[in-house]
Amino acid sequence: MPTSSKTQATAKPASSKRGKGKNREALILLMIGIPVVIVGILLASLYNREQSSLVVDDTRLIRPDSPTLGSLTAPVTIVEFLDPECESCRAAFPFVKQLLEEYDERVRLVVRYFPLHNNSVLAATVTEAAGAQGMYWEMQEMLFTRQSEWGEQRTPQTDLFISYATELGLNIEQFTADLQNPDYLARIERDQADGEALGVTGTPTFFINGRLVEELSADAIIAMIEEELAR
Repeated sequence: MPTSSKTQATAKPASSKRGKGKNREALILLMIGIPVVIVGILLASLYNREQSSLVVDDTRLIRPDSPTLGSLTAPVTIVEFLDPECESCRAAFPFVKQLLEEYDERVRLVVRYFPLHNNSVLAATVTEAAGAQGMYWEMQEMLFTRQSEWGEQRTPQTDLFISYATELGLNIEQFTADLQNPDYLARIERDQADGEALGVTGTPTFFINGRLVEELSADAIIAMIEEELAR
């Protein structure tokens, strides 16, 4: 089932944004190339490093309908502006998942969208449509782990995404109808506008308790989490 013309048009980003996103992807792929061991990184992060003191506008950082994983009362909130088609977001995914497991109730994740590729908007819509049936995080993981099957394609990968929904046991009639839900497209466009207002230029971009993670490294992220937990 093809996507709407509006979705297809939105899915083609400006070349300048694509360039910035690609540069950031290259950096973070270098950042996360080796499996992360949390304890080892904690030891490595004990030395002082410069951190951003700027706390951004919470009204733009987190929206009431933003997908959230973890305890709402967690003392640390990680906001990730991501693109499901971004290779660096895929590379960061296991690390983010491990953080949530290791810190348990002390850390929560909030997802915001920042589409930069041809199928990015459609893929984000797919996760929202899966979320309408309680399978948001399962679909997000499937899109990342199988990104090589659909990423960097010039045409909408709707049929392949529907096959993923079938594998997850979703109601396909409802799923395909939800792919045309204008509320999801509006949400994605709003997230990107919020990201741009906050200075996001590529993916993934992380904020920890409202502070931008300027140094894209695993130990810097953990150091910021530990600093917030110690407050």
